[in-house]
Amino acid sequence: MNEIPGITGAVVERKLALLKTHAQHLDSAVVSAQQPSADNSSFGDYLAQSLTQVSDLGQRHTDLTVASILDPRSVDTHDITISAAQANLSLSLARNVIDRVIGAYRELTSLR
Repeated sequence: MNEIPGITGAVVERKLALLKTHAQHLDSAVVSAQQPSADNSSFGDYLAQSLTQVSDLGQRHTDLTVASILDPRSVDTHDITISAAQANLSLSLARNVIDRVIGAYRELTSLR
């Protein structure tokens, strides 16, 4: 790779860290998936927690959209697009899981 005289890797790392922690960027805590706890959580508890996360992502998108309408300079357009994609993907995954659970239940109840 071509190196620029006077700019070290540490300088680049610091600038990248600043870019990733910009106040208007999405919070990485919202995006990170939570792992189920090691205690005796049931599938229902895990499903309820996941549906709450899906709802939170949808609400985050709504909040960003409203903020962009009220104060367009306060929110980056990319963040709105990313939050919409995250909400859409999480809703789609939740719908697929629920459909499969219902299908499995129907299959079990139809066994003779």
